Parts: sequence; C-alpha cells; structure tokens
Amino acid sequence: MAQWLRFAQGASVGFGTLEGPRIAVHAGDMFTGCQPTGQTLALADVTLLAPCVPTKMPALWNNFYERATKENIALPPDPLYFLKGNNSFCAHGTVIQKPAQFDGKVVFEGELGIVIGKRMCNVSEADAADYIFGYTCVNDVTAADILRMNPTFEQWVRSKSFDTFCPIGPVITTGVDVMNLRVKSILVQPDGTVQERQNYPVIDMIFPPVKLASLISRDMTLEPGDIIACGTSVGAGAMKPGGVIRIQIDGVGTLENRYQA
Repeated sequence: MAQWLRFAQGASVGFGTLEGPRIAVHAGDMFTGCQPTGQTLALADVTLLAPCVPTKMPALWNNFYERATKENIALPPDPLYFLKGNNSFCAHGTVIQKPAQFDGKVVFEGELGIVIGKRMCNVSEADAADYIFGYTCVNDVTAADILRMNPTFEQWVRSKSFDTFCPIGPVITTGVDVMNLRVKSILVQPDGTVQERQNYPVIDMIFPPVKLASLISRDMTLEPGDIIACGTSVGAGAMKPGGVIRIQIDGVGTLENRYQA
C-alpha cells in the first residue's frame, strides 16, 4: 500500500508518497512512471493540493441498495451519473464557500473516489482493475435547493459545480481491498458538537468500483487522474456555516474542510 499526494512549497509543485509525518518526493509522472528523488519534506512544511488533476469527474446517483430502499427508488439498470465541473475541485483544508448568489442549504455527501491510472476506453470488467490507480475521499457538495428549482430541468451540474464544491484527497491510496472499506461523514458543528452522519459499506454498491469503471469507460474515455465519484448512501445532510465536515475512509484517508457562508 502507498499513499500518494501533491503539494506546493513556495512557487514549486511536487508529488510523492506519505511516509508518516514526511513526504518522500518523487520525480516523473505519478501515473506513467516515477522514481523517488531521495529528498524528503516535512508534511508540516508544505501546502497540500488536490492529489491529482482530473480532466473530468463522473459522479454517481442512486448507487447504493440501502438508499434506494429507504427512498423507494427503483434500482437502475445502468449507472446514472452527471459530471462535476473542473472548477469545483479543491484540496483537503480548503474552505468550502457558499455561493454569494445562493441562500439555500448546502449539503455534504461523503463518497469513495476511484482514481484512474491509465487511459481507459471500452475496457471489460475483467480487465478494469488494471486501469485503477487507487482510491481517494470525495465530498460531493451540493446546493440542494437549486437542483430541482426549475420544474422543466433538473440542474445537476449547476447545483454541484460551484467553486470549492468538490474537495478531494488528501491522498490517493493504492493496494487496498476496496470492497471491505466503509465511508464515514463526520460533521463538527460550529459549537464543537461532533456527529457521525454517514457510515456505510462499499459492498452495498449497486455497481461496485471495478464494474463501474468498466461501464463508464464504454461511454467515455477516462484519462489518468480522472476520478469516478461512486455516489453516496443514507445520511448526507446540510452544513452550517463555521462547521467542519470530515469524509473518512479508514485505510484510505480523512478529508477535512470547513464550510463558510
């Protein structure tokens, strides 16, 4: 298992693997080939960036049996997904900003992210695992009241693609048994109250990660660094200004961001 991250130090941007409180700096390309430089940096001395720069993020809706049952939604025959705008991607520690023109509720959705490692087009399920580099944490932030504000058109992309509306990271973890993972969302209210709002297993997915990557690759070519957000289960909810949301996947990482109005 390895945990990959990107960082900024002054004007330079680099990447490497997390080794306790230090980063083993690498040179080359995270996905196509790299080597350690021998340099290490203290994690405390750098600013974490999003762990990759996706060209796109397909994001799933209705991909968990428990949620479909609770909301009485029919199971989909094919993956149902939208795309998050690239402008929405941000890093661990970034402040999630309420859009200035919007006064409704802003919702967190804790999700597992599949990080693609090599160009993937029309790949079979049997071969799809070879194209997955690793996994990361995703917060699919949503301006919930915008989604169905217009009765003639559901605004999935707009409601989910405001700037800072997609924290990812802090790392990409490789070599994990993805089907044994659990996704947790922990909300820290402005008064310090801590609430676990989501705690659901990956194994409850209607389309599990490898199958999902295969099916989406039949619709669109996925590039190295692209992320598939696997959808969320029950428990997603609104954030209060000044609160902090943690998306925690034990064995993968903990993504933490504050929400600010």
